[in-house]
Amino acid sequence: MVKPQGGGAAQRVLGTMSGTSLDGVDASVLLTDGIDILEFGESAYRPYSEAEREILREALGAWQDDARVEAAAEVVELAHAELCAQFRNIDLVGFHGQTLAHDPGGRGTHQAGSGEVLAQALGWPVVSDFRSADVRLGGQGAPLAPFYHHALARYIKAEAPIVFLNLGGVANVTWVDPAVPKPEYACLAFDCGPGNAPMDDAMRQRRNEPRDTDGALAAQGQPDAARLDAFARHAFFHRMPPKSLDRAAPAPDVSALNDADALATLAAACALGVARAFEHFPSPPAQLLVCGGGRHNPTLMAMIAAGCDCEVLPVEAHGLDGDMIEAQAFAYLAARVARGLPTSAPKTTGVGTPVGGGSLSKP
Repeated sequence: MVKPQGGGAAQRVLGTMSGTSLDGVDASVLLTDGIDILEFGESAYRPYSEAEREILREALGAWQDDARVEAAAEVVELAHAELCAQFRNIDLVGFHGQTLAHDPGGRGTHQAGSGEVLAQALGWPVVSDFRSADVRLGGQGAPLAPFYHHALARYIKAEAPIVFLNLGGVANVTWVDPAVPKPEYACLAFDCGPGNAPMDDAMRQRRNEPRDTDGALAAQGQPDAARLDAFARHAFFHRMPPKSLDRAAPAPDVSALNDADALATLAAACALGVARAFEHFPSPPAQLLVCGGGRHNPTLMAMIAAGCDCEVLPVEAHGLDGDMIEAQAFAYLAARVARGLPTSAPKTTGVGTPVGGGSLSKP
């Protein structure tokens, strides 16, 4: 075992992520002690079939007692087991599951998929259910990647505050000060608005296509100024962070617009949410580093850059893999859970005190 700076033994941890876009499962290996990143390992992706996506879509919004959950959980567990079985010499797995419902302050949070089932299938210990403890203690349960973003900022040797923007189904930001050694005191994080989900849903409904590839359709349209002005007045933007959204994040009503204008308006709404996030940062960031699927949309990226007062770059500019940041984050968090370290804090989820989430299942 490598002995990292943090003092604990580094482990080969396999992190997984199945996000709100419902495209498939990412898995990536991280050598870490839960404090430092020692090495990036191999990665893999397992797409959901259209039939599997439909089962998951049907279960969106469902809680544990809903009849639709069992089928969704089976899809999630099978896909993860198939993907994880491709890896070797794993010490620990971080399994996020598939978020079906998220209502902090209300019914709580619900991620489909059993860590115990996955541990038995793989023969490795599995950390799962990362969000529930945070929500029970008054937090939003999201976003959970910020502590990993802090580790990444230190890994790339950032010297000034930077922001990580994740463009998944929902968009979220983490402002990080790499000069502060502990992540619970170094980060401010929150969901900032809609991400890819409204655009993907519009493409599926209007053209039976999974996404607006390369933002090509949005590039042909014009954002609707009146709808964006109304969207900018949504109560969500006036709430102080931390704050979180589920897949049904607020978005402009584009039902009366043509396809190109609808996609342009939804992309502009995502960019607007990112721009509004700057109102809350403790100090201006030197860079905004973008990860998640949305960074592959040049139309969206141009809109975001136009609304930001700093350099906007994909994380690949620093040699990172923007498709695997979220999966790596849950590897990192699993290592922290195994060491009894916190995984969220007041300025990342709004929880009252730094808390370690996650449940460990042994094979």
